[in-house]
Amino acid sequence: MLTRLRSFMPVLWVLAAIVVLMFPDMLLAQDATAEGEKPQQNLVMFMIKSAGIVFGPLLLIISIILVALIVLLAMDLRGASAIPPGFVDEFTDTVNKRKFKEAFELAKNDTSFLARVLTAGMSRLQYGVEDARDAARNMIESIRSDKEQKNNYTAVIGTLGPMLGLVGTVYGMILAFMELSNGGTPNPSKLADGISHALVVTLLGIALSVPAIFFNAFFKNRITRITMDTEHIADDLLTQMYHNSKKPGAPGGVPIPGAGPANSAPSMPPVRPG
Repeated sequence: MLTRLRSFMPVLWVLAAIVVLMFPDMLLAQDATAEGEKPQQNLVMFMIKSAGIVFGPLLLIISIILVALIVLLAMDLRGASAIPPGFVDEFTDTVNKRKFKEAFELAKNDTSFLARVLTAGMSRLQYGVEDARDAARNMIESIRSDKEQKNNYTAVIGTLGPMLGLVGTVYGMILAFMELSNGGTPNPSKLADGISHALVVTLLGIALSVPAIFFNAFFKNRITRITMDTEHIADDLLTQMYHNSKKPGAPGGVPIPGAGPANSAPSMPPVRPG
């Protein structure tokens, strides 16, 4: 029991820190009351209140979408996930042993970036290494397009954040000027509500766009680097497989166009993806 409590201590400390940061007025209420002063309002709660029931939830939803996109792209664009070192070693060893059908099944059953490119290339290898390279490049461009489309949403959020902030600014200023237009002495509380709404929504919009712009550039560079690495490695492996299939005495391989009966090795039927 004591061990379990110790394991939860870091979590409890984090929760306590969050409570202190978000609700310090609860801790200072007794002192303020004793001194006869009004308790100081918490900045976070003031910003949440000033954001309003329209812009607050809207910016919150967009923030959740941004976090989900960042996590998804970070998982997909890991180097070890796109080009697994273990898969490269096992595939190379299988090709060197001239077990081409097993190599095809190995790539087909793997879901990594490199494996999908190799599967597309090997399906055209019986027609020549150039056809295999073209098929591999087409698959690379297809996967790259899919990743870039997801990354483009971070750029949209980076542009949308300041625009929403600007709309909130205009709306808050309209509220403030409506109070001033009533004539007489304006209500300081209502005037402050309109101005604070304008400033808070502007701040939240800019704060939303900064990480979105940063991660958009970060993932764009990551996509380019992984695409280039995958293309080079796939080209080397397909070339190695093609030349190994031409060696005499291969127990099975990919048919080589233009190879005569005198210098061609026995080969299995063309391997096609299922």
